[in-house]
Amino acid sequence: MAFVRGIRGAITVERNNSEEIGAATKELLQTIAERNQLDLEDVVSVFFTVTEDLTASYPAKAAREIGWHNVPLFSALEPPIEGALPRCIRILVHVNTGKSQQEIKHVFLREAACLRPDLAG
Repeated sequence: MAFVRGIRGAITVERNNSEEIGAATKELLQTIAERNQLDLEDVVSVFFTVTEDLTASYPAKAAREIGWHNVPLFSALEPPIEGALPRCIRILVHVNTGKSQQEIKHVFLREAACLRPDLAG
C-alpha cells in the first residue's frame, strides 16, 4: 500500500549566485532521491523555500535541469526570522511510497545540518 510521504531537506550556499544555488539544489535533490531510492514517477510535488538573501535564481530551475520536468514545483520565501540560518535552500518533497515515516531519510547538508542535527548527513 502506498502513502504520500514528505521528505525534508536543506542545504546552504556560500554566495548568492545562480551557479551555486543551482548546484546546491541539484546536490540536495539527488541526495534525497538516492537515499530514499526514489523513482521520479513517484514524486508528487516539491516545495522549495529560500532565505531572503538568495535572489539570483529559483531552485526549481535546477530541478528542471536534472530532468524533473513533469513534477509540480513551487517556490516561496522563508519568513525573515531574526537569527535564522542565512543562504539556505529548504525542500519538502512529496512522494508516493510504501515506506513508513520512520524509513524516510531526510537530508540536511552543509551548514543546514544545524537545523536538524538528528537527521543531518
